[in-house]
Amino acid sequence: MIIRETIITPHPADAFARPDSGVICCSMEMFHLRYFVAVAENLSFSKAARQLHMATSPLSQRVRDLERDLGSVLFERDSHHVQLTDAGATLLPIAKDVLGRFDDIPRRLREAISPQRAVVYIGIPPGLHSSMRQRLRSFEDRCAAECDIKRWPSGSDDLLAGVQRGELAMALVHLPVHAEGIEVFELMREPLGAVLPAAEFGARSSVSLAELVDYTYVSPAPRMLPAYYGELLVRLEAAGIHRRITLDTGDYGSTSELVANGSAFSISTLDPESGMHKHRSENTVVLPFEDFDPSLATGLIWRRDRAESQPGLRRLIDEAMRALR
Repeated sequence: MIIRETIITPHPADAFARPDSGVICCSMEMFHLRYFVAVAENLSFSKAARQLHMATSPLSQRVRDLERDLGSVLFERDSHHVQLTDAGATLLPIAKDVLGRFDDIPRRLREAISPQRAVVYIGIPPGLHSSMRQRLRSFEDRCAAECDIKRWPSGSDDLLAGVQRGELAMALVHLPVHAEGIEVFELMREPLGAVLPAAEFGARSSVSLAELVDYTYVSPAPRMLPAYYGELLVRLEAAGIHRRITLDTGDYGSTSELVANGSAFSISTLDPESGMHKHRSENTVVLPFEDFDPSLATGLIWRRDRAESQPGLRRLIDEAMRALR
Protein backbone atom coordinates (compact mmCIF):
# COMPACT_ATOMS: atom_id res chain seq x y z
CA MET A 1 0.00 0.00 0.00
CA ILE A 2 1.42 3.41 -0.97
CA ILE A 3 0.03 6.48 0.76
CA ARG A 4 1.28 9.91 -0.23
CA GLU A 5 2.16 11.83 2.91
CA THR A 6 0.52 15.14 1.96
CA ILE A 7 -1.72 17.44 3.96
CA ILE A 8 -3.98 19.43 1.61
CA THR A 9 -5.75 22.59 2.68
CA PRO A 10 -8.75 22.77 0.35
CA HIS A 11 -10.11 26.17 1.33
CA PRO A 12 -8.44 29.48 2.27
CA ALA A 13 -10.43 29.54 5.46
CA ASP A 14 -8.54 26.46 6.63
CA ALA A 15 -5.10 27.71 5.63
CA PHE A 16 -2.33 28.91 7.87
CA ALA A 17 -1.73 32.65 7.90
CA ARG A 18 1.66 34.24 7.48
CA PRO A 19 2.29 37.68 8.97
CA ASP A 20 4.00 38.90 5.81
CA SER A 21 1.62 37.65 3.13
CA GLY A 22 -1.80 37.07 4.60
CA VAL A 23 -3.74 33.84 4.21
CA ILE A 24 -2.25 31.24 1.83
CA CYS A 25 -2.65 27.56 1.01
CA CYS A 26 -0.38 25.42 3.15
CA SER A 27 2.00 23.10 1.25
CA MET A 28 3.09 21.18 4.35
CA GLU A 29 3.55 17.45 3.81
CA MET A 30 3.88 14.61 6.29
CA PHE A 31 7.61 14.27 5.72
CA HIS A 32 8.06 17.84 6.98
CA LEU A 33 6.67 16.69 10.32
CA ARG A 34 8.96 13.62 10.35
CA TYR A 35 11.99 15.84 9.77
CA PHE A 36 10.87 18.29 12.44
CA VAL A 37 10.35 15.52 15.02
CA ALA A 38 13.76 13.98 14.26
CA VAL A 39 15.53 17.31 14.82
CA ALA A 40 13.42 18.09 17.89
CA GLU A 41 14.23 14.74 19.54
CA ASN A 42 17.95 14.91 18.74
CA LEU A 43 18.34 18.71 19.11
CA SER A 44 20.90 18.33 16.36
CA PHE A 45 20.48 18.65 12.61
CA SER A 46 23.51 16.44 11.92
CA LYS A 47 22.32 13.61 14.22
CA ALA A 48 18.80 13.82 12.81
CA ALA A 49 20.18 13.70 9.25
CA ARG A 50 22.11 10.52 10.04
CA GLN A 51 19.01 8.98 11.58
CA LEU A 52 16.99 9.85 8.47
CA HIS A 53 19.77 8.71 6.09
CA MET A 54 19.97 12.10 4.37
CA ALA A 55 22.31 15.08 4.15
CA THR A 56 22.12 17.93 6.68
CA SER A 57 21.56 20.71 4.12
CA PRO A 58 18.28 19.43 2.62
CA LEU A 59 17.02 18.54 6.10
CA SER A 60 17.66 22.10 7.27
CA GLN A 61 15.92 23.48 4.18
CA ARG A 62 12.83 21.29 4.74
CA VAL A 63 12.56 22.49 8.33
CA ARG A 64 12.79 26.09 7.12
CA ASP A 65 10.04 25.31 4.59
CA LEU A 66 7.87 24.05 7.45
CA GLU A 67 8.60 27.17 9.50
CA ARG A 68 7.63 29.32 6.52
CA ASP A 69 4.39 27.40 6.02
CA LEU A 70 3.45 27.65 9.69
CA GLY A 71 4.59 31.24 10.04
CA SER A 72 6.55 30.33 13.19
CA VAL A 73 10.21 29.80 14.06
CA LEU A 74 10.50 26.30 15.50
CA PHE A 75 14.19 26.18 16.46
CA GLU A 76 16.75 28.57 17.84
CA ARG A 77 19.99 27.77 16.01
CA ASP A 78 23.61 28.77 16.38
CA SER A 79 26.89 27.09 15.43
CA HIS A 80 26.91 24.92 18.57
CA HIS A 81 23.35 24.44 19.79
CA VAL A 82 19.81 23.78 18.61
CA GLN A 83 16.88 24.49 20.92
CA LEU A 84 13.12 24.36 20.49
CA THR A 85 11.27 27.65 20.58
CA ASP A 86 7.94 27.89 22.39
CA ALA A 87 6.23 27.25 19.05
CA GLY A 88 8.44 24.22 18.42
CA ALA A 89 7.77 22.78 21.87
CA THR A 90 4.03 23.24 21.28
CA LEU A 91 4.18 21.61 17.84
CA LEU A 92 6.21 18.54 18.93
CA PRO A 93 3.43 16.55 20.70
CA ILE A 94 0.95 17.54 17.97
CA ALA A 95 3.30 16.35 15.22
CA LYS A 96 4.02 13.07 16.99
CA ASP A 97 0.32 12.43 17.46
CA VAL A 98 -0.35 13.11 13.77
CA LEU A 99 2.51 10.86 12.66
CA GLY A 100 1.42 8.09 15.01
CA ARG A 101 -2.12 8.17 13.64
CA PHE A 102 -0.86 8.31 10.06
CA ASP A 103 1.53 5.38 10.54
CA ASP A 104 -1.28 3.30 12.02
CA ILE A 105 -3.45 3.67 8.90
CA PRO A 106 -2.17 0.53 7.06
CA ARG A 107 -2.54 -1.65 10.17
CA ARG A 108 -6.00 -0.31 11.00
CA LEU A 109 -7.13 -0.74 7.40
CA ARG A 110 -5.86 -4.33 7.31
CA GLU A 111 -7.69 -5.09 10.55
CA ALA A 112 -10.89 -3.51 9.25
CA ILE A 113 -11.03 -5.31 5.89
CA SER A 114 -9.32 -8.57 6.94
CA PRO A 115 -10.60 -9.47 10.41
CA GLN A 116 -9.18 -12.98 10.08
CA ARG A 117 -6.39 -14.41 12.25
CA ALA A 118 -4.06 -11.70 13.50
CA VAL A 119 -0.39 -11.54 12.44
CA VAL A 120 2.02 -9.86 14.86
CA TYR A 121 5.47 -8.77 13.69
CA ILE A 122 8.37 -8.79 16.14
CA GLY A 123 11.79 -7.39 15.23
CA ILE A 124 14.92 -9.54 15.64
CA PRO A 125 18.49 -8.11 15.66
CA PRO A 126 21.54 -9.92 14.26
CA GLY A 127 23.63 -12.13 16.53
CA LEU A 128 20.78 -12.98 18.90
CA HIS A 129 21.85 -15.39 21.64
CA SER A 130 20.77 -19.00 21.12
CA SER A 131 19.00 -19.11 24.49
CA MET A 132 16.99 -16.04 23.50
CA ARG A 133 16.01 -17.74 20.25
CA GLN A 134 14.78 -20.74 22.25
CA ARG A 135 12.72 -18.47 24.50
CA LEU A 136 11.34 -16.76 21.41
CA ARG A 137 10.16 -20.09 20.03
CA SER A 138 8.48 -20.78 23.37
CA PHE A 139 6.75 -17.40 23.20
CA GLU A 140 5.55 -18.12 19.67
CA ASP A 141 4.13 -21.47 20.82
CA ARG A 142 2.28 -19.81 23.72
CA CYS A 143 0.69 -17.30 21.35
CA ALA A 144 -0.21 -19.83 18.63
CA ALA A 145 -3.84 -20.06 19.68
CA GLU A 146 -4.31 -16.28 19.52
CA CYS A 147 -2.14 -15.07 16.63
CA ASP A 148 0.75 -15.78 14.29
CA ILE A 149 4.10 -14.30 15.36
CA LYS A 150 6.27 -13.29 12.42
CA ARG A 151 9.95 -12.39 12.84
CA TRP A 152 11.37 -9.32 11.12
CA PRO A 153 15.21 -9.28 11.05
CA SER A 154 17.18 -6.02 10.90
CA GLY A 155 19.64 -3.83 12.81
CA SER A 156 18.55 -2.35 16.14
CA ASP A 157 18.20 1.21 14.78
CA ASP A 158 15.94 0.07 11.94
CA LEU A 159 13.89 -2.07 14.33
CA LEU A 160 13.39 0.92 16.63
CA ALA A 161 12.17 2.94 13.64
CA GLY A 162 9.80 0.09 12.71
CA VAL A 163 8.31 0.10 16.22
CA GLN A 164 7.97 3.89 16.15
CA ARG A 165 6.15 3.75 12.80
CA GLY A 166 3.82 1.02 14.05
CA GLU A 167 5.07 -1.55 11.52
CA LEU A 168 6.34 -3.79 14.32
CA ALA A 169 4.31 -4.59 17.43
CA MET A 170 7.52 -4.97 19.42
CA ALA A 171 11.19 -5.74 18.85
CA LEU A 172 14.17 -7.36 20.47
CA VAL A 173 17.05 -4.89 20.20
CA HIS A 174 20.51 -4.36 21.56
CA LEU A 175 20.50 -1.61 24.16
CA PRO A 176 20.70 1.24 24.96
CA VAL A 177 17.59 2.69 23.36
CA HIS A 178 16.49 6.22 24.23
CA ALA A 179 13.40 7.36 22.35
CA GLU A 180 10.36 9.23 23.58
CA GLY A 181 7.24 7.09 23.77
CA ILE A 182 9.20 3.83 23.63
CA GLU A 183 9.15 1.44 26.58
CA VAL A 184 12.26 -0.71 27.23
CA PHE A 185 12.48 -3.95 29.20
CA GLU A 186 15.98 -5.43 29.59
CA LEU A 187 16.10 -9.20 29.09
CA MET A 188 19.74 -10.29 29.28
CA ARG A 189 23.37 -9.16 29.29
CA GLU A 190 26.27 -10.86 27.50
CA PRO A 191 29.92 -10.24 28.48
CA LEU A 192 32.06 -8.97 25.62
CA GLY A 193 35.67 -9.76 24.78
CA ALA A 194 38.33 -9.16 22.16
CA VAL A 195 38.33 -11.19 18.94
CA LEU A 196 42.04 -11.74 18.22
CA PRO A 197 44.25 -13.67 15.79
CA ALA A 198 44.78 -17.20 17.11
CA ALA A 199 48.35 -17.25 15.83
CA GLU A 200 49.29 -14.51 18.31
CA PHE A 201 46.86 -15.07 21.19
CA GLY A 202 45.86 -18.72 20.96
CA ALA A 203 47.69 -19.63 24.18
CA ARG A 204 46.34 -16.69 26.18
CA SER A 205 43.41 -16.65 28.62
CA SER A 206 42.90 -12.84 28.67
CA VAL A 207 44.20 -9.60 27.18
CA SER A 208 44.55 -5.99 28.32
CA LEU A 209 43.66 -2.87 26.38
CA ALA A 210 47.26 -1.69 26.78
CA GLU A 211 48.42 -4.66 24.69
CA LEU A 212 46.19 -3.62 21.80
CA VAL A 213 47.45 -0.05 21.34
CA ASP A 214 49.34 -1.00 18.17
CA TYR A 215 46.45 -3.09 16.81
CA THR A 216 43.70 -1.94 14.46
CA TYR A 217 40.12 -2.12 15.70
CA VAL A 218 37.85 -3.64 13.02
CA SER A 219 34.06 -3.32 13.05
CA PRO A 220 31.19 -4.10 10.66
CA ALA A 221 29.08 -1.35 9.12
CA PRO A 222 27.72 1.08 11.76
CA ARG A 223 24.12 0.30 10.77
CA MET A 224 24.63 -3.26 12.00
CA LEU A 225 26.23 -2.36 15.32
CA PRO A 226 24.36 -1.79 18.60
CA ALA A 227 24.48 1.78 19.93
CA TYR A 228 26.59 0.49 22.82
CA TYR A 229 29.50 0.00 20.43
CA GLY A 230 29.75 3.79 20.20
CA GLU A 231 30.50 3.84 23.93
CA LEU A 232 33.08 1.07 23.42
CA LEU A 233 34.81 3.16 20.78
CA VAL A 234 35.18 6.04 23.24
CA ARG A 235 36.73 3.64 25.77
CA LEU A 236 39.18 2.28 23.19
CA GLU A 237 40.28 5.76 22.18
CA ALA A 238 40.78 6.70 25.83
CA ALA A 239 43.08 3.66 26.15
CA GLY A 240 45.18 4.91 23.23
CA ILE A 241 43.72 2.64 20.52
CA HIS A 242 43.24 4.98 17.56
CA ARG A 243 43.67 2.78 14.51
CA ARG A 244 40.31 1.77 13.13
CA ILE A 245 38.78 0.07 10.09
CA THR A 246 35.03 0.28 9.56
CA LEU A 247 33.68 -2.11 6.95
CA ASP A 248 30.85 -1.18 4.60
CA THR A 249 29.19 -4.55 5.13
CA GLY A 250 27.30 -6.08 8.01
CA ASP A 251 28.99 -9.45 7.48
CA TYR A 252 30.65 -10.41 10.77
CA GLY A 253 32.52 -13.13 8.89
CA SER A 254 34.46 -10.46 6.99
CA THR A 255 35.48 -8.93 10.31
CA SER A 256 36.84 -12.26 11.53
CA GLU A 257 38.80 -12.75 8.31
CA LEU A 258 40.55 -9.41 8.76
CA VAL A 259 41.36 -10.21 12.40
CA ALA A 260 42.77 -13.61 11.43
CA ASN A 261 45.28 -11.88 9.15
CA GLY A 262 47.01 -10.43 12.23
CA SER A 263 47.61 -6.97 13.77
CA ALA A 264 43.88 -6.37 14.19
CA PHE A 265 41.10 -7.13 16.68
CA SER A 266 37.37 -6.79 17.05
CA ILE A 267 34.88 -6.99 19.93
CA SER A 268 32.20 -9.63 20.29
CA THR A 269 30.43 -11.78 22.85
CA LEU A 270 32.39 -14.24 24.98
CA ASP A 271 29.66 -16.86 25.33
CA PRO A 272 30.16 -19.65 22.74
CA GLU A 273 26.36 -20.01 22.62
CA SER A 274 26.01 -16.49 21.28
CA GLY A 275 24.62 -16.15 17.79
CA MET A 276 27.69 -14.13 16.82
CA HIS A 277 29.97 -17.14 17.31
CA LYS A 278 28.83 -18.74 14.08
CA HIS A 279 30.90 -16.10 12.30
CA ARG A 280 34.11 -17.10 14.09
CA SER A 281 36.85 -19.15 12.48
CA GLU A 282 39.53 -21.51 13.73
CA ASN A 283 42.01 -18.70 13.11
CA THR A 284 40.57 -16.40 15.79
CA VAL A 285 40.07 -16.55 19.56
CA VAL A 286 37.85 -14.50 21.88
CA LEU A 287 39.43 -13.40 25.16
CA PRO A 288 38.07 -11.44 28.13
CA PHE A 289 39.65 -8.09 28.93
CA GLU A 290 41.80 -7.84 32.06
CA ASP A 291 41.16 -4.11 32.57
CA PHE A 292 37.74 -3.67 30.99
CA ASP A 293 34.35 -5.27 31.67
CA PRO A 294 32.01 -4.51 28.74
CA SER A 295 28.67 -6.25 28.21
CA LEU A 296 25.96 -6.18 25.57
CA ALA A 297 22.36 -5.87 26.78
CA THR A 298 19.35 -7.11 24.84
CA GLY A 299 15.89 -5.78 25.57
CA LEU A 300 12.28 -5.75 24.41
CA ILE A 301 10.85 -2.45 23.14
CA TRP A 302 7.35 -1.34 22.19
CA ARG A 303 5.34 1.83 21.66
CA ARG A 304 3.73 2.95 24.89
CA ASP A 305 0.64 4.54 23.33
CA ARG A 306 -0.19 1.44 21.28
CA ALA A 307 0.10 -0.84 24.31
CA GLU A 308 -2.16 1.47 26.32
CA SER A 309 -4.84 1.69 23.60
CA GLN A 310 -4.79 -1.98 22.50
CA PRO A 311 -5.51 -4.50 25.28
CA GLY A 312 -4.62 -7.43 23.01
CA LEU A 313 -1.17 -6.01 22.30
CA ARG A 314 -0.67 -5.29 25.99
CA ARG A 315 -1.35 -8.96 26.76
CA LEU A 316 1.17 -10.08 24.13
CA ILE A 317 3.83 -7.75 25.50
CA ASP A 318 3.27 -9.02 29.04
CA GLU A 319 3.53 -12.60 27.77
CA ALA A 320 6.71 -11.76 25.88
CA MET A 321 8.26 -10.22 28.99
CA ARG A 322 7.54 -13.42 30.94
CA ALA A 323 8.69 -15.80 28.19
CA LEU A 324 11.87 -13.99 27.09
CA ARG A 325 13.47 -12.93 30.37
